[in-house]
Amino acid sequence: MKAGFVSFVGRPNAGKSTLLNQIIGTKLAIVSDKPQTTRNRILGVKPYPHGQVVFMDTPGIHRPLHRMNVRMVDLALDSIHRVDVLAVIVDASQPVGGGDRFVIRRLERAKLPVVLVLNKIDRMAKPKLLPVMAWYRAHREFEAIVPVSALTGDGVPELESLFLKHLPDGEPLYPDDYLTDQPERVFVSETVREKLLQHTYDEIPFSSAVIVDRFQESDERGVIRLYCSIIVEQASQKPIVLGRGGSMIKRIGTEARLDLERFFDAKVYLDLHVKIRAEWRENDRLLDDLGVQGPRD
Repeated sequence: MKAGFVSFVGRPNAGKSTLLNQIIGTKLAIVSDKPQTTRNRILGVKPYPHGQVVFMDTPGIHRPLHRMNVRMVDLALDSIHRVDVLAVIVDASQPVGGGDRFVIRRLERAKLPVVLVLNKIDRMAKPKLLPVMAWYRAHREFEAIVPVSALTGDGVPELESLFLKHLPDGEPLYPDDYLTDQPERVFVSETVREKLLQHTYDEIPFSSAVIVDRFQESDERGVIRLYCSIIVEQASQKPIVLGRGGSMIKRIGTEARLDLERFFDAKVYLDLHVKIRAEWRENDRLLDDLGVQGPRD
């Protein structure tokens, strides 16, 4: 038997969360086209005939401008020292840039097996992969370089086999039916935030968060009642989230409620409000309340 931890690290929007969802076979991490969508470590467990892999999706590594982003980047870098295999996820459809160089430099001292995953090959012609592979080979030695499409699943089974190969021998770390350590409250807040990201632009996605104020288990009618606050930094952002006549927040709430009903397999009542919290991204206490983690001791 093989068992151990595999961490996904890389720049924002490299497709780490999409890859996690593709491998696990269900939606554990929210996905959007906005950078810095993932703010926490997300754990997903998958059993195999001859092993078990505990996958860890981490926030994108970037230059932090706020206390929240410092926590996010520290969490991603901290995971390098706590796993058995490191998977560096790269958007191969984009030119190599300063952010990619920064990630590679941060891995110089990593002494564990490192696999380079060239993602989004569905967006590019295969001959264009060769110079990308050559650049990374020239800058670091990898256990393997694997082209994949996290969106379509192309190359993902081969990648999973490679992870298992490099894991240590050992018994499963979790029960066979264990999926994730994400609390239900976190799934609720992230589902609402995903819809917020999908329908808002400019600074709203980066300066907003969602907190679950109350989570009431299903009542005698089988209805789960959820009360959430959407946090924004400026008074001018509140009407954007609300929309004309409340149209935007209603759209966000309706789409989130439908996803939550599928997840909980129950009727859901979802109540959303918008609150203004100036500079919340610099507030350690509020970041704790929002569940934006820092590295573990």
